[in-house]
Amino acid sequence: MPPCPPAAPLLALTLLLSAAASAQTAAPAPTTPAPTTPALTTPAPSATASTLDTLLAALRAAPGWRSADLTYRAAQLQLDSARARAGLTLSAGASGALTKAPWDSGSWVGNGTVTLTASLPVLPWSPLQEGLRSAERGVQAAALELRAARGTLTLQLLQAYGGLRSAVDALTLADAQLALSTQALQIARDQRAQGLLTEGALLDRQAALESAQAGRDRAARGLTQARLSVTRLLGRDPLPAAPELNRPLPDLTPGGDEAALIARALSQRPEVRRAQATLADAQAQRDAAALDARLPDLSASVSAGQIASASGSAGRTVSGSLNVKTGVLGAQLSVPLREPAQAISGVNLSLSASLPLLGGTTGTALAQAQVGVQQAQLALDSARQGAELDVRTRLSAVQDERGALEAAQTRLRAAELAAQAAQARLDAGLGTRLDVQQAQLNLLQAQQALGAQRDRVALAGAALAQATADLDPLLLTLPTPLPTGG
Repeated sequence: MPPCPPAAPLLALTLLLSAAASAQTAAPAPTTPAPTTPALTTPAPSATASTLDTLLAALRAAPGWRSADLTYRAAQLQLDSARARAGLTLSAGASGALTKAPWDSGSWVGNGTVTLTASLPVLPWSPLQEGLRSAERGVQAAALELRAARGTLTLQLLQAYGGLRSAVDALTLADAQLALSTQALQIARDQRAQGLLTEGALLDRQAALESAQAGRDRAARGLTQARLSVTRLLGRDPLPAAPELNRPLPDLTPGGDEAALIARALSQRPEVRRAQATLADAQAQRDAAALDARLPDLSASVSAGQIASASGSAGRTVSGSLNVKTGVLGAQLSVPLREPAQAISGVNLSLSASLPLLGGTTGTALAQAQVGVQQAQLALDSARQGAELDVRTRLSAVQDERGALEAAQTRLRAAELAAQAAQARLDAGLGTRLDVQQAQLNLLQAQQALGAQRDRVALAGAALAQATADLDPLLLTLPTPLPTGG
């Protein structure tokens, strides 16, 4: 017999492999397709709380949430303290004296005096009044910071929930890949036993199975890490062992064009409002320094009653004073416990002023205050630029993710057509069940990729809402279902 050409063994091996594949597809069941792993779908709203609702409710007891509440509470207490200092203050006091006059022939005489003092800042440039206005600005900024902190925590929770969904999908896909690799290795072993497959090809299938097993283990660890991320954020793990994660992330994308989004961010972002409050404080300090440089330390007082006596001590008197620089109006009532001898009644008016002649620091203080205003203005401009850039960046991210969503939908349609074609080839005896399962695995992967892309779109919208300060975390925990669509 003449020798076979070099291509003959390869042709014979190809024919044998085709025959083995046809034997595997004998007697197919067209009405019973191969089982597939179901894709994650959006269920109808149920009366019970979803996993996302449970996490959002647990977020209110998280350490970060409570810390933000305490920070705002501290600002409120500072405002209460400023109001107390800027309001009417009353104080009572007592003093005692022991007098001997004249020294050689007099006797010791003791007396005590009870005083009641009231003070009230009345002039608008009073430091106490300015302290009250500063505390009010601080509370307003703290309120925005509280909402921003809650929004940041809510965004982190939504990201953790999306990561949990992605980890579950990865584990589901790894299980399907492991099952497919196991079946492919079993077929390769049968073909090797029949002499239809080389040892190297069998080792390739075994390596694919080992890689699938390693991927499955990696996906399981990823799911554990995702749950630990939720636990770290909430301080505890409120989820059951197998939580339902079918509910998609809500679409919280704020409405409006880029200009409207930037305008809302500039008016609501906490760092902008805090910079505005700092600028107002710096301007107030500059005005106070300028007033201190112009005005002398001027004080006027009046007292009436028993202003003098033979013993040298006053009797019952009523006095009032006004400090022009501090803007504080004071009043005092003094009542002795023992009537003084030979008391003289009258009225005493006094006016005092003090001007620094040498060594004054008012000019330096005014220059420092002016520099402080310039620094605060630069900080405000920087905060505004940062907020504007943040909004533009996150708006661009939303547009990018929405553009990628169309591609994911197209790939899903292509995977559906490929799965249908593989099933049709199997029904016609032209394909193998392994081909169908591979196509179904690709379909599952495309379904999960579409779900993950939708989550990325939702997270990008939530990040944009957080950047514009439109994200209200309290609305997310209402019992009514959240509207979607922005």
